[in-house]
Amino acid sequence: MNQPLIPVFGGTSDARQLCQMLDDAGIHYQLSVATEAGVQQAQGLRGEVVCGRMDRDQMVAYFQQNSVQQVIDVSHPYAAQLSQNVYQACHTLGISLIRYERASEIHAVQHPLVHQVTTIEQACELAKRLGKRVLLTTGSKQLADYVRLLTDMTVMARVLPTSEVLALCESCGLTVDQILALKGPFSADFNRAMYQFCQADVVITKESGAQGGFQQKVEPCLTLGIPCIIVCRPSDQYDGDDVIQVQSLQEIKQLVTQHINVARIK
Repeated sequence: MNQPLIPVFGGTSDARQLCQMLDDAGIHYQLSVATEAGVQQAQGLRGEVVCGRMDRDQMVAYFQQNSVQQVIDVSHPYAAQLSQNVYQACHTLGISLIRYERASEIHAVQHPLVHQVTTIEQACELAKRLGKRVLLTTGSKQLADYVRLLTDMTVMARVLPTSEVLALCESCGLTVDQILALKGPFSADFNRAMYQFCQADVVITKESGAQGGFQQKVEPCLTLGIPCIIVCRPSDQYDGDDVIQVQSLQEIKQLVTQHINVARIK
């Protein structure tokens, strides 16, 4: 009997690592990423990679067309809308959903220079009181919101070096002096040198976990005496308890293997 297709959502390093583990186990999956950058990062995987965003209804149709029985969400901790769409589609069809959640490191950075907020608006309002030169290490997805809210400030953004992202930066009015197009994660030493080079008065970042180099972003701020604003993760994306939430990729592989074996017996 052919293995059922298992959709994997996420363009993160976690998702790629999981897919490599599924490759090794001979498990049939399809990786769904939102951008061409995600496609580039997925090169070398055996599973099919599809690019483009889907809403809830499109996911429902996709799952039905492919007789999907299990879905894995390994998307970024801040991809709230994607995770909600995946959950709602699975909940509608009664499909098993496994959600990988990066371990949080927010508890390890209690310091007077570290400020935790829950929204972009709060981050920008606080940044205006802390300095004039703001370095964003929050990616490009909400860059337009930051630029709009940080009026009369010098905004510098560290973003992925893709044509799509660079075009977005330019559309937001950023100049070549404000765009730092690099792919991380980076070491603490690298970040320290960059913060100094940018002459940043304040750094805004996300609680991205170890995989996103979270500690390596915060530590240089403390060393250099630069305030660091952390936009905390969105609250739980799921309305019910019908989701298996894990913090181990190995556990996902075991759950998927077990699910396939049970399906074969049936």
